[in-house]
Amino acid sequence: MNDSRETPSVYPFKVIAKLKSDFPDKFGIPRQSGLLKNMRSAIRFEPAFRVADALRGLEGFSHLWILWIFSENVRLDENGENRWSPTVRPPRLGGNKRLGVFATRSSFRPNPLAMSCVKIEEIRPNVTDGDYCGPEIIVSGADLMDGTPIVDIKPYLPYADSVPDALGGFAEAVRKRHVQVEFPEALAASAGFPPEKRETLIEILSEDPRPAYQKDPERVYGFKFASFEVKFKVQDDVLTVVDVI
Repeated sequence: MNDSRETPSVYPFKVIAKLKSDFPDKFGIPRQSGLLKNMRSAIRFEPAFRVADALRGLEGFSHLWILWIFSENVRLDENGENRWSPTVRPPRLGGNKRLGVFATRSSFRPNPLAMSCVKIEEIRPNVTDGDYCGPEIIVSGADLMDGTPIVDIKPYLPYADSVPDALGGFAEAVRKRHVQVEFPEALAASAGFPPEKRETLIEILSEDPRPAYQKDPERVYGFKFASFEVKFKVQDDVLTVVDVI
């Protein structure tokens, strides 16, 4: 029997929350969630969803799935449709090899949706901070830029969501690439960089934020973190922070 019912081609989404983090720009953000254990962020809800009862029972879970929008990478065509390509060049592979978009976590997708698994550090039922008043979830391990729109959160279920013998494809070959970080305490102190964020920044830099195709040892890179601009060089797998503004 044929099912004559038609499903809509477009479904509306509501932004339920936004992330408050130390990353105002895309560069420097961890490439995947869960890599930076010490970095804290906050999920703050939009006015219609600032209802503490909506979080009832969440305290029994240790981790969350965050479903969010690649808001900085939405590219619309002349018809208002999101532009996408069936193949992409993952920066982690040097930007020279094309792979199918559905074999990657590229931000340039038919629908600019992403998901991240984060650890729940604290659930605050009522927070007042400037113009914000409502519940807040403090999480660690988020790979989202400050202000990123979130369309849903769901509890992580260890018995269903964990697959210990799963294969990681091409990502396995590059996931362990790290650099040694030199960030002098004297430089951090002279710039007034918060001591409690220094280890987090070192953890971020050890992942080597550069695209794999950029290898110039004389080039000075920079990104913004926690209201500071961090400048660094990389030579022979040693990343040196040269200035903090």
